[in-house]
Amino acid sequence: MPISSPIPKLTRRAALLGAAAVLMFSAVLPAHNARAEDTVKLGLVAALSGQSAKSGEAITRGIVLAIDKINADGGVLGKPLELVSRDDEGNPGKGLVAARELAQREGVAAIIGGLDTPVSFAIVPFVNQQKIPFIGPWAAGTGITKNGADENYVFRVSAVDEYVDEAITEYLIANYGAKKPGMILINNPWGESNEKGLLKALEKRGMEHAGIEKFESNDVDVVPQLTRLKENGADSLFVVANVAPTAQVIKSLDRMGWDVPISSHWGPAGGRFTELAGKSGEKVHFIQTYLFTDAADPMFVKLQEKFPEIKTLADVTPATGIANAYDATLLTAAAIEKAGSTDGAAIREAMYEISGIKGMIKTYDTPFTPDDQDALGPEDYTFAHFVEGQIIPIK
Repeated sequence: MPISSPIPKLTRRAALLGAAAVLMFSAVLPAHNARAEDTVKLGLVAALSGQSAKSGEAITRGIVLAIDKINADGGVLGKPLELVSRDDEGNPGKGLVAARELAQREGVAAIIGGLDTPVSFAIVPFVNQQKIPFIGPWAAGTGITKNGADENYVFRVSAVDEYVDEAITEYLIANYGAKKPGMILINNPWGESNEKGLLKALEKRGMEHAGIEKFESNDVDVVPQLTRLKENGADSLFVVANVAPTAQVIKSLDRMGWDVPISSHWGPAGGRFTELAGKSGEKVHFIQTYLFTDAADPMFVKLQEKFPEIKTLADVTPATGIANAYDATLLTAAAIEKAGSTDGAAIREAMYEISGIKGMIKTYDTPFTPDDQDALGPEDYTFAHFVEGQIIPIK
């Protein structure tokens, strides 16, 4: 039949009914199909392109290193561990589609990912419904793990906004004597999560703030927002945004000639921040969970062996993404082995039973409980800044 020929009505109707049946089937398809697999699959959903690509690259590297170690030690359930990746491009809708595909088509045992908090929030209801473990190595929104589900399948090896906000507040007070900080926050769920945490931290100390200003990720000038904070008497700034938006805040401060102490969530660490922000970007002090400080570090040496493009410590920006993802992979693999199965419910229960897992950040002894599904806390944070393109700890 020529391509231009009309499709008979019955044929077209049958095709539509068939497509609908496929869609209905995929919607109810279990997260883990029963066919035998030669490997145990782990899924990754992260921004592998766009402004957060460096963070996605770091997460991927951490997972790959961990999988190499696990497979060298015999794999999981007697099989090699395999990574299946999907790029969410920092888009919540695409992140949800990627999670569905990994769970329903690829049959992964668990999903690691959610670099951006809005993406993680989009994925959380799906993984809880499908009963598939979801382990976050980056996104810090408090409500990601504290999501109210009766059976919560979301775990995290990363910073948590509520804890970070406490740490930032204390840092500004201790180091700069801050009495009236101003907030400039990205206008999305991540910014909203930190607004709640920062207000709570200030209220706890009986402190006032100079205002709460929001801005968009594509704004190229935030002078009006910063001007309002300055006029309201801000003696320091909380900043919450990723690489490019935070760089615009710094450029706007430079245009204003306002030299004010700045403490930030770890957004600036997600790429080559000072290339965008200029020299003033080095003034921003931000949270990290891990830093490479010595080129002789055995893990850094392994990174260089695996990824020859890494020449110096500055080439692993951000190290925190590597470490979080490495540790998250080890913990997930340990839970699968403990469960003796790739069944999601069994893995979830095993997450509460694993202990003594030596990661890059620390050794994890009972990292998760049903009341606290975050493996890292404030004691695992450190402050850092960029110096000549390299993230180094604040001395």
